[in-house]
Parts: sequence; structure tokens; C-alpha cells
Amino acid sequence: MMRLAPRSLFSRLVLVQLSVLIVALLMSFAIYMQERGEALAQASGMQAAQRIADIVKLLEPLGAAERRRIVQVFSAAPLTISLDQARFGENENAEGSARTALFGAMLRRFLGGTRPAAVALREEQGGLAMPRTRPGFMGPGAHAAWMAPGAAMHFGSQPGFSFVAQVRLSDGVLVTFDSRQPAQAAGSPYRLLLSLAVLLAAVIAVSLVAVRWATRPLNALADAADELGRNIDRPRMPEGGPLEVTRAARAFNTMQERLARYVRERSATLAAMSHDLKTPVNRLRLRAELLDDTELKKKISQDLEEMESMIHGTLEFMRGGQSAEKARPVDVKALLESLQADAQDTGAQVTIEGTASQPYSGRPQALKRCLGNLLDNAVKYGTSATMLVDDAPDRLTIRIRDRGPGIPGAELERVFEPFYRLEGSRSRDTGGTGLGLSIARQIAQLHGGTLNLRNRKEGGLEAVLILPRHEREISGLPDSP
Repeated sequence: MMRLAPRSLFSRLVLVQLSVLIVALLMSFAIYMQERGEALAQASGMQAAQRIADIVKLLEPLGAAERRRIVQVFSAAPLTISLDQARFGENENAEGSARTALFGAMLRRFLGGTRPAAVALREEQGGLAMPRTRPGFMGPGAHAAWMAPGAAMHFGSQPGFSFVAQVRLSDGVLVTFDSRQPAQAAGSPYRLLLSLAVLLAAVIAVSLVAVRWATRPLNALADAADELGRNIDRPRMPEGGPLEVTRAARAFNTMQERLARYVRERSATLAAMSHDLKTPVNRLRLRAELLDDTELKKKISQDLEEMESMIHGTLEFMRGGQSAEKARPVDVKALLESLQADAQDTGAQVTIEGTASQPYSGRPQALKRCLGNLLDNAVKYGTSATMLVDDAPDRLTIRIRDRGPGIPGAELERVFEPFYRLEGSRSRDTGGTGLGLSIARQIAQLHGGTLNLRNRKEGGLEAVLILPRHEREISGLPDSP
């Protein structure tokens, strides 16, 4: 069942509200239809009883011949009248007695309560009317639920029921009335259905607006959290709205202030470390220049360069890609060509395929560092590299392929860990410091992108860098088209 439920909170709230609303409307409609049917049946029975009483009063003072003429005039559907009807039977059945009792009470009231009268209920199943009950004839004002033998029968296409009443006139003549109830009692309430449809549409519209209004702060909080990873100095969230939203926004702003303060303190610490570490390195380099042993001088200079490179890489990784550099439009083609030229100066073979149709808004030096690290790895282990550019309206994809031995599948993610290398030694000639890929992924994530490695079926390794073209700001500067 959980698989069928919508994933978003907005959809789930709307689904719950609509389900409850539809069930409530269906129950209300069922109750209304039942009460409506009873009310229409009572109203139609009252009209029929009133008409029967009026005809009885009209027939009372007339002679036999005039009565027959009057009966012929008034005997027409839905009320048929007969002067030749036999008296009802003797066996009583309680089925349908409640409805018949109500009709008998109304007829007795309209007749004045002084004339003998009997009432029977007959149900029809869309064709020939079938008698349901046969109780005996009752005294003045009495009623019963039965059907007389030989009573008039209706043929119809819709199911319904009829009241059959017998009233004895003052001279002993029995007058039988067969009153077919109007079909409107079972009709469809189109106006009610239209009203319910309008109500449902109005409630749905209000629900959509209300749920959207209620879930909007959650979306704003999610967007702010996502943007915080790229810009620690983003504007504060507005602390307004309902109490829960205000508390969440205030907590988020407090968290952002603490993170910003921590980043500033760490940057200051790193700057001090960088200055303090470079000072003794420079002193050692100056002292190495004073040595007379050329071979020793060369080894010391190499160690100092390696130490300086490790310090620089470690500090760069600890910064997490954060720097004072601002985002601006970058000519991707020019950036890749400059990397190609630098690699070719060292004797490496690098080719470029594809091009970017428009500039990418990002940090130029950071992107150069990211792509440079990837290209260095490709050239170092594969002797040659190919950079493929795939530009789309929503993202920029750069693939760097080499012809090296590749990486075991279990190591494809581990190589992004700081200081992790596949080589057993720590020699700069074989493995470097183990921070190049870590820094490259940090820079990709700083731009809202991803960096992954995969082994190619043709042989070699492929680094896939995906940079989204979005409208959000990157460290305070919006993307350029």
C-alpha cells in the first residue's frame, strides 16, 4: 500500500482531504435520497388521499347512473375507479403495513372518520402489478395492507407501487380506487448532484490552495538547506508565519550562523598555518642554496618541493573548495584548451571532442583545478587522454578518458577518500598525496554537480563531471546565461 501512496507531502495531504470529503458527500447523498424518497412518497400519498376523499364526497349524493358517468370521467391514470370491485379477502399480512397505515390515516382524516374504508398496498416489478397482501375488510376508519382479487392492474416499464382503497358509500356501494404513485419519487435529483459537484470543486480548489500554503515553508526550508551547501553566507530565512515555521526558520538561521562562524575561524586558522609553515620551508630552501654539495642540494630541494606541495594540497582540501573567488561566466572551450596546452608541454597527448554552446557560470580557478587534477591522473596512468564535452540546456557534462589499466570496481569510490591511494608507496612519482580526486569532487559539489569514475569496456578509466546549469546562486553570484 505504501508503494501506491504519493511521495510528496502535498499530494498525500490532498489525497487524504479528498478521500474524506468524497466519503462524507456520498454518505450525505445516500441519507438525503432516503429521506427524499420518504418525503415524496408521503406527499404523493397525501395528494392521492385528498383526491379520493373529494371524489367520494362527489359520488355520495348521486344516483347509480350518474355515479357511473362520473366514474368514467375521473377514472384515468394514475387513479382508476371501479364500482364493481369485490370485497377484499380475509388473510392479513403485516408486510408494507407502515406505509399503508400512513396512507389510511390520511384518507380517514380527509373522509372525516365516519366512512368504512380499507387500504391495500401493491408493488409492481416493471410489468404486471402483483398483489402483496390480502387482509379482511375493516370497519369505519380502519386500514389494512392487502390486495383484492380482481383489482385493476397496471402495466409499466418501471417498478413502483400503488395504493388500492375501498370506501363504502352511505347506500352500501363499494367504490374501489387504484392510485398509482408518481414516478418522480424515484427520479434522480439533478439539482442536488449539481450542487454537490459545485461544492466538491470548490472544496478541492480551497484544499489545493490551503495545502500548498501549508507546505510552502517546507519547500523553502529544503531549498535553503540545499543552497547552504554552496553558499554559507546566503541570506537568512524570513522568520515569519505559523509558530512551527517560525521556530524551524529561527533554528535554521542559528545553525547557519554557527556554521559560518566555524568556517571563518577555520579559514583564519588555515591562513595562519599556511603562513607559519611556508616560513620555515623558505628558510630551509635558502639554506640549501648555500650548500656546496650539488647532489645533496638537489635532494633537499626535491624534499622541500614535495613538502610544500603536500602542505598546499592539505590546506586546499581542508578549505573544502571554499575561497574568496566569485562565480562568473567561464569560457569552457578556452579553459579546456589551456589545460590541453599545459599537458602537451610535458609531452602528453590530449585531444578535445565537442564544445560548449555557451559559457558556464562558475569559479574559473576552482574549475581549472578540478579538471587539471583529473587530466593529470589520466595522463599519469594512461599516457594520453581525451576530453569530451556534452552541453545541454540544463547541464554541462565533461568526460575525461584515458587508456590506462583502470581501477578495481571496489576501489572506484575509495579513491575519493582523502590520502587514499592504490600504490603502496608515498612517492610523488607514483601516487602523489592522495588528495587530487578528493579536491576535484569537492569542487564539483561546490558547483552543485557530481564527479564519478567508471571503467570503460574498451579499457581505461573515465571520469564523468556533471555541472548543472541552474538559476540559483553559487556563492553569492547568480548563474549567467
